[in-house]
Amino acid sequence: MSGGEAKAARKQAYFGRLIKLLDEYPNIFIVGADNVGSTQMMKIRHALRGKAVLLMGKNTMIRKAIRGHIENNKNLENILPYVRGNIGFVFAKDDLSTVAKKLTELKVAAPAKAGIIAPSDVTVPAGPTGMEPTQTSFLQALNIPSKITRGQVEIISDIALIKKGAKVGASEANLLAKLDIKPFQYGLIIKTVYENGTIYDASILDITDDYLLQKFNEGLRNVASVSLALHYPTIASVPHSIVNGFKNVLAIGLATAYTFPKAESFLKAATSAPVQATKTESKAPAKEEKKKEPEPEPEEDGDLGFDMFG
Repeated sequence: MSGGEAKAARKQAYFGRLIKLLDEYPNIFIVGADNVGSTQMMKIRHALRGKAVLLMGKNTMIRKAIRGHIENNKNLENILPYVRGNIGFVFAKDDLSTVAKKLTELKVAAPAKAGIIAPSDVTVPAGPTGMEPTQTSFLQALNIPSKITRGQVEIISDIALIKKGAKVGASEANLLAKLDIKPFQYGLIIKTVYENGTIYDASILDITDDYLLQKFNEGLRNVASVSLALHYPTIASVPHSIVNGFKNVLAIGLATAYTFPKAESFLKAATSAPVQATKTESKAPAKEEKKKEPEPEPEEDGDLGFDMFG
């Protein structure tokens, strides 16, 4: 078999595998694979075994395979606009959140290389650096305050060295290498999700049932507030209207001594509480008066000039 025939055979095998996966798996993660090496890719494939299938390939081949299979599944056309850049497919059947969490865990620390775009902020912590005193000028060039302590350079305070989205300079990369800091983590990044023909952003995966319930309750409270303010009854506001009406009837019952079965326990509690408070208050002053009663002053016999009892 010639080289051209072998290449064509590999292409056909790839097309066959991709189409088989597209038919078998209803869910696809479109992942970015920037700065992911072959060794790390092998580890990711091994970790996903039994949960998902990772397939990489040239974008031109992926587009060609999908276009040739659209007649069997028109929803696949939704994927084509996202096949750009250094991407791959992760095919999944299980709970998407579980697979997404696994992909997030499969990242490795990596050094900062000059010229790359920082995926996150980088802060150099304060403290000893292990660098010799002769290298203080290197830190001064980066406007990093430092001092000499026990024969080595020490950074005085935390320094924000690189901002997310900025290009890493040669000086910053060299400094991080000297400090043995690997600030970045690289792995497969989920960019887009294809689920049963629907395309949505990967951030949707972070939404939990508790989050949805919280947002639903907030919306329900807003509808109830508007309904009560407009005096327009809705399902959301009716329970509040009933409670408010019951409070008004209780207030009238308390003022007129009129009672009814549903209000008896409330009215009894309301009428008994002040009596107990009054009894408590009436006892307190008596004790205070007893404590504050002045002691009798000694009598002086000589004031009137005679004995009162004699």
